[in-house]
Amino acid sequence: MNATVKLQKSWFKEGHTKSYNFRKEQLVKMKKMLTTFEKPIINALKFDLNKSEYEAYASEIAFLKSEIDHHLKQLKSWMQPTKVKAPLTHTGSKNFIRKEPYGTVLVIAPWNYPIQLALAPVIGAVAAGNTVIIKPSELTPTVSWVLRKMIEQYFPAHYIAVVEGDKNVTQELLDQPLDYIFFTGSVPVGKVIMEKASKRLIPITLELGGKSPAIIHKDASIDLAAKRIVWGKFTNAGQTCIAPDYLYVHHEVKADLIQALKKYIREFYGDRPLENPEYTKIVNHSHFNRLTSYLESGTVVSGGTTDDQVDKIEPTILDQVTWSDAVMQDEIFGPVLPVLTYADLDEVITQINERPKPLALYYFGEKDENQQLIMDSISFGGGCINDTLYHIINPHLPFGGVGESGMGSYHGRASFDTFTHKKSITKQTTKFDQSFRYPGSPFRLAVMKRIFG
Repeated sequence: MNATVKLQKSWFKEGHTKSYNFRKEQLVKMKKMLTTFEKPIINALKFDLNKSEYEAYASEIAFLKSEIDHHLKQLKSWMQPTKVKAPLTHTGSKNFIRKEPYGTVLVIAPWNYPIQLALAPVIGAVAAGNTVIIKPSELTPTVSWVLRKMIEQYFPAHYIAVVEGDKNVTQELLDQPLDYIFFTGSVPVGKVIMEKASKRLIPITLELGGKSPAIIHKDASIDLAAKRIVWGKFTNAGQTCIAPDYLYVHHEVKADLIQALKKYIREFYGDRPLENPEYTKIVNHSHFNRLTSYLESGTVVSGGTTDDQVDKIEPTILDQVTWSDAVMQDEIFGPVLPVLTYADLDEVITQINERPKPLALYYFGEKDENQQLIMDSISFGGGCINDTLYHIINPHLPFGGVGESGMGSYHGRASFDTFTHKKSITKQTTKFDQSFRYPGSPFRLAVMKRIFG
């Protein structure tokens, strides 16, 4: 690892990554790589997570190709120095911001979207002109192997390298003299990453998680809300950092919403979801056991059946849940959906604001004033009004958390900016000199007061 970091830092210092043409070529190559390895990627996702071909392509491959296309379209303009204005004290000077890469970037990826979340940050890092080391998750070993093989086939290790292994390998990587760290994963591990980075003053981005609520008010379109909630919650068997973690439902529409949720679970996954070959499994038995323990909270009103032979859990709805139940203590990250009830939106706002800031929030309701109230009153990473997950697909929207749900953002321009140092430059004129700034000038105080008042 130390040799890889040294090799990348040395190659970076030679200036190979900085030209527009080089960066463009690498992005084109990355898109070609995704096309070439499409079948192995889909097969690996099926083996490790039982992802369907559609879900694997849509949420992993298509997402990345769209991100690459957006970067290719905008990269030249993003790279240009930005001219800025200057005060009267700088008369005669030119002032601008140069966009420079940091150097060698470490991307630590999770297991739930093991291709997308490994390569989406890499797209931004490459576009910004960095070299990259990717540490994939050991919990999806088949995907990790495919990722390493395809990177090795398309990119030299002194530019992009994949380092496989467990948490000990991650610890070793964090001890290296890196220039930037990008981590996607849990809050506890994120705290460890931040502590390690702080010892070397390495800048970081943390994409974490938390309990992301979906609020369904009494004026919501209930059937459509249920359809979009079921899609957002049970895609990837709930193993999505921005999946609705729990529902806050107005008491007047609770019964109707639960019935509609049940309808769409049957429509999307059939009467026996565990036998549906396209329904994603839980990543491993440890996570399976953690999730099944949540089924003791509240009352199961839909689903609840499990299969420990294949680590699958039916899409499950829990009613009669309180904040003291185990299922409400941590991010669920699985196909279990608790339902809380409220009578007044102020009650919801108070309860959510008493807890760590969520990565996402979803509000369902038609009145503009209530939509605005929620947006103004609750701090969260990002979200949707009358939908779930869809904000993450728009490359013009930065994606990231706030507080315990993360720091920094990426996707589209935000990815380029994340991996770019903005270097401020003043180019001073030599045609004349403003003497008021120098000691001994009899006019300098008068000039300063005239300028600044």
